[in-house]
Amino acid sequence: MAKHKQSRGFRGEPRTNARPAPHGRTEERPGNRLPGGRLWLFGRHPVEAALMNPRRSKIRLLATADALAELPESMFAGPGIPSPETVERAAIDNLVPPGAVHQGLALMVDPLPRLTIEDICKFNDPNALVVALDRANDPHNIGAILRSAAAFGVAAVILPDRHAPDTTGTLAKAASGALEHVPLVRVPNLVQALKRLKENGFWVAGLTADAPQTIVEAKLSGRLVLTVGAEGAGMRRLSTETCDYLVRIPMSGEMESLNMSNAAAIALYELRRNLS
Repeated sequence: MAKHKQSRGFRGEPRTNARPAPHGRTEERPGNRLPGGRLWLFGRHPVEAALMNPRRSKIRLLATADALAELPESMFAGPGIPSPETVERAAIDNLVPPGAVHQGLALMVDPLPRLTIEDICKFNDPNALVVALDRANDPHNIGAILRSAAAFGVAAVILPDRHAPDTTGTLAKAASGALEHVPLVRVPNLVQALKRLKENGFWVAGLTADAPQTIVEAKLSGRLVLTVGAEGAGMRRLSTETCDYLVRIPMSGEMESLNMSNAAAIALYELRRNLS
């Protein structure tokens, strides 16, 4: 096992005018931004994926003795990986949301390099697949969609800056490491982003329950953006009007709609089969 240092009690990074949270909990937990946009990742999959990601700047690694014993030594061989600090489980409990399953691991990181729509426009894969999320306000849904995106070879996930949750440890935990593999691109205006992608050779397909054709019937191909709206509310009107195609998932009728992340996973499976 790699060498590590024993912590003599945990103390978060200094904050200006920070106030104690109720019940002795600190404000420096994954639901809150640290200075400079840093955040705490927690849980084995997000932490391991971040440690192995050369694009991710790692600041501090906290681990219980049991969790540290389960990490392979090769995990600490790369450059820029901080020496693990062995702490009690309670120290990590104080950093994460109540009830969060952190598995004895927490890693302070800097934000990943930010991609833009222009970066996506330059993707040269003739079958590049991108996901755009409209009205996504649940970090668990976004994390689950990132996980599906990684499984089905999605090049990027687009999310509006406004009315969407920050990239937090909770979102990263739901993504189970996929945040390190699939760029999460935040844009000021989703409709304008879709139009820009269309100008650069992407087709835009919107997933909606009342579409005239299924994903399979549409026979989509080429560079494609799959736009997914929230369960029930769906996509905004302008987002719908920007789509080149409207498609649906065939359903038996026993259920009127699917959870956003479930719908995205099924649609990505069908699209990937058609685009392969």
